[in-house]
Amino acid sequence: MALLADGMGGRSGGRIASDQVLATAKNLFQELPDRSKTMREMLGQIATEAHAVIRLTALASEKEPHSTIVALIVQRDSAIWVHAGDSRLYHFRDGALAHKTIDHSYGSQLNAEGQLVEGGPETERYKNILFSAIGIGHELRLDYGEVQDLRPGDSFVLASDGLWAYFSEREMGAIVHQLPARDAAEALVYQARERARGGGDNLSVAIVKLVPPDPGASSRPD
Repeated sequence: MALLADGMGGRSGGRIASDQVLATAKNLFQELPDRSKTMREMLGQIATEAHAVIRLTALASEKEPHSTIVALIVQRDSAIWVHAGDSRLYHFRDGALAHKTIDHSYGSQLNAEGQLVEGGPETERYKNILFSAIGIGHELRLDYGEVQDLRPGDSFVLASDGLWAYFSEREMGAIVHQLPARDAAEALVYQARERARGGGDNLSVAIVKLVPPDPGASSRPD
């Protein structure tokens, strides 16, 4: 499982929310041998349980902690994910974009409805206003996606808005395709910092790459 949570609600509120998402995911993932749950059900449980705890924290502390979530589980040749907020999951195949999640922001929604010109000033105004996030004060919306035919050359990028805002899909796909996962993550973070010129948001990224098995691995000692 790979997971990204980008907290909102002030320094302490955002940290509370993102930490809760991570802790909930870790606890539930360790209980994975419970065969009664599907992977989709477990992802939904992570999001809804974290949402409930954060809402209770908000009532007790009089803060407004929120967090995005992108959670991905890979099993053999399939993958499933859930997301809420404006952190994104990208699925690349040999460097080309195969799928991208749609942000839960009013700017994204108005773009989809044809009411805004993408990249225009009104889009900038509404892009950070979210209608769904973990801990939000109204009904939580979760979007799921999956792919059933994974193969070497596939990669997944989970990214906060402080990172994806500085890259085109083609550029991000090329970097991830050409470099090992850790090197690609470091390159994306470095370039986002450079392009933000000190004015960017939180930078968070997780990368999962499927690569061909090492032909000599079976002959090596354990």
